[in-house]
Parts: sequence; C-alpha cells; structure tokens
Amino acid sequence: MATTADRTAVRAAALHDLLPPVTRRRTRIGLVAGGLGTYWPQFPGLLPQLQESAAYVAERFRGMDAEVTDAGFVSDAREGARAAEQLRKADCDLIVLFLTTYLTSSMVLPIAQRSHTPVLVIDLQPTERMDHASFDTGAWLAYCGQCPVPEVGNVFRRAGIPFRSVSGWLRQESAWRRIEQWIRAAHIRAALRHARHGLMGHVYPGMLDVQTDPTLLSTTFGSHVEVLEFDDLRHRVERVTEQETRERMTLARQVFTLDDSVVEEDFAWGATVSVALDRLVADFQLDSLAYYHRGLDGELHERLGAGMILGASLLTARGVPAAGEYELRTSVAQLASQSVGAGGSFTEIQALNFEDGVVEMGHDGPAHLAVSARDPLLRGLGVYHGKRGWGVSVEFDVQHGPVTLLGLGQDADGSLSFVTSEGTVVPGPLLEIGNTTSRVDFGRDPGEWVDAWSATGVGHHWSLAVGHHAADFRAAASLLDIDHRHV
Repeated sequence: MATTADRTAVRAAALHDLLPPVTRRRTRIGLVAGGLGTYWPQFPGLLPQLQESAAYVAERFRGMDAEVTDAGFVSDAREGARAAEQLRKADCDLIVLFLTTYLTSSMVLPIAQRSHTPVLVIDLQPTERMDHASFDTGAWLAYCGQCPVPEVGNVFRRAGIPFRSVSGWLRQESAWRRIEQWIRAAHIRAALRHARHGLMGHVYPGMLDVQTDPTLLSTTFGSHVEVLEFDDLRHRVERVTEQETRERMTLARQVFTLDDSVVEEDFAWGATVSVALDRLVADFQLDSLAYYHRGLDGELHERLGAGMILGASLLTARGVPAAGEYELRTSVAQLASQSVGAGGSFTEIQALNFEDGVVEMGHDGPAHLAVSARDPLLRGLGVYHGKRGWGVSVEFDVQHGPVTLLGLGQDADGSLSFVTSEGTVVPGPLLEIGNTTSRVDFGRDPGEWVDAWSATGVGHHWSLAVGHHAADFRAAASLLDIDHRHV
C-alpha cells in the first residue's frame, strides 16, 4: 500500500512534469578562509594542513544548493581587504568566514563591513580532540580556530555587525547541520531580497490587519511590489484560446479529483483564468501574488476574482505562492516557506476542538498542493463565503505530521517580524466545504495557544508549512535583521 509520502512524491513529480517550477536567481554564498600569516615561516607544515581543511569546507559548500564564490585563503589584513572587495562584487546572500587557526580581527572586519552582507563565522578544528602526547606547537595551532572567535565577536559588536558562529570539528555532522540551517536561512533572504510580489485588486474592506505598506517590503527585505489591476488579468483572459482552456482542464484532471459538484462551465472558466494567470506571472516576472476584488452581480471582474482558485493553486505548487484577500504579508511568508522546500499554504483558524486538544485550521481559495495528504479535490461552490461569486475551489486535508506556521507580524513602529509556531497535524474529522483543512496539536490547551499566538502581532492569516522549520525561520530573521517570535 502506498504511503502518504509515496503519494506526495508521485504528485510532486507529476506537477513538475506538467508544470515545471519557476526558476529564480540562485542563492549566493561567499566563502573565505584565513589564518595568521606570521605562523607560516615558523611552522612550515601548518599552512598546507589548514588549506586542506579549507578545501574540504569549500567542497561541502559546493555540494549545497547554492552558487559559491570562494575568495580563497587570507593571511593578513591586506589579503582580507582584497577578499572583501571580491565578495562585495559577488552580491552574496551570506558570507561564511572559516577561521582555521588564530587570526587577527583586522583581517576579517573589512569583509563584514564592505560587503553589507550577513556573515557567519565557522571554526572547525581537524578532529574531535588533540593528541596531546605527540603534538607540538605547530600541530596545536591547527586546532586553534576557536581562539579568535570571541575577538571577532567583540569587534563585530563594537562595529554594530550582528555576530553568528558555528564551532565544531571538520567532519562533525551535527556542526554541518547547524551550518546548513544558515544556508537555508540564506535561501529565504535571497528569495525575499530579489522577490517581485504581485498585488492585484484592492484590500478586503475592513481587514485592517492585512493592510501593508508596499514600501515597507522594499525597505525591509529589498523586495519589489508590482501593483496590478484586474484589467491586467482580464486582458490576458480575453486572449486565451478554447484549445488552451481544454488543455488546462486536461491537466487539472491529472492533478485533481473532480467532485460531482463541479459545474463544467465553472471548471472551464477556472481553467481559462489559470492560463491567463500563468501569462500574467511570466509577463511581470512575479515571485508571489496577493489578490482580491469584491465585484458586483456577476460582472466580469467579479467572475475573474471568483475564477482564481484553480490557477492560483497551480501557481503555488510551482513555487509562485498566491494568497487571496489581498494578503501581501502572507504571500511573503509563503514564499519564505517555499524557499526551504516546506510548501506554504494560505491558512487561518477555523475552530477549536477542546475534546481532542487541537486547533482546526484552513482557508478557502488557493492552496499549496504539495502539503496535501491525498489527491486534492476540486469542489464546486455556488457561494464563496464572505466573498462574491461562485465557481470551483480546492479541498484537501494537510499531511499528518509536523508542521510550522509562519506569519509576518507588525508593530506600532511599522517594523515586521517573523512569527512561528510548531505543531503536529493529527487525524480526525474535517469539514468538506472546499477548503484546505487540518487539525493541529500544539501540545497545549488550544484556547491558550490562540491567546499566545494572537499576542505576537501576527495577522489572522499565515503560511502553513510541512516539517518543523522554526529554527530556519529564526535564522532567516537574523539575516534579515527583523525580530523572531515563537509560540
């Protein structure tokens, strides 16, 4: 019998073949190793040993999903300054300083100052411990990478540069897991720093929490917000051919199970809008999309808004997250979740179950198909609750197992924060109303969890990602220089 993981893998492979994922700029990692050049003539065997360790570290980094700029090995402040200039030009998302032995802080401070890039200091001695009986001074110095770590931390603090470090030994996999966490955080920083967020329509009237200043995303992350009109979508819908609509319906039948409630005319309309959405995303080179339009009495713009769910869900599955209700901050959170390979589906609280101790979550509208526990269902709806229009909606239950919520909070001074909580999706009864749904156990009274979660400044929507990734998001918040709050 196929497991949930098996079905998820088959569905992901089918989606990849049918709708290849959107390609983006790769995450860029800068790497530089160093030690104090005064030692080299004193201990001739030391530098080759340290360079061998540096080569191993570079090889490990090249095996990660990133573009690596290796600035080589520096031995004094002048070489450090040259490496700083090389890494500045490389426009890295994270710079890793490998302290192989003692070095002076003057050798690495320019790298952090001139690059305007977050820095991770790593110090990985050759093995678990020294062989005290056989070691001389030169052999000891190869184990002295930890010695300058406090010095670098002190100077970074005095320079106003955030300090991060991973200490361990060269082939210690637990240390490499901590390093890889920072690489995943760099993926998030890279995605948000270069993202083009589509914002189409207007805010859902009265939802004060979802209103976001687009300039804030540019000043906080470096993102660009492309303001779109529903007419931009209408223009492309008008150019979709009947053949293209039929092909998209065929694709949808391969991805979704169609419920008997689906009306063929509504299904065809959703497929037409889906083709047009793909063109909209391509034409404006979007990395995410948040949208809403109220509409009136079945007019065209209302029909466009109501026809978004199929296409927006397919876009989300390809790595271009979409969120309804003009939820720009949530589409940003979904993109961050997507960047660590964890999905990221548009979510809010539905109800609490005090007997089972779970929070029931979900949302109507677009969903991330990768987090589904079964083949997603297309359900026909004559009414979209709280919204005008009708059509097809996506329904599924989320994979059972660990999940992480990621929302973007905002404070009185306007500053953004990452807000996270980890729980477990557990089996049980779910609503069948065309929504993404899940039952999440946070290991505490669900009412107490809601109180703590709501006090963080998070809005009433967020991204639901599979797996436990709070540590990744905490690291990403550090690289992005924003607060992280965990419930």
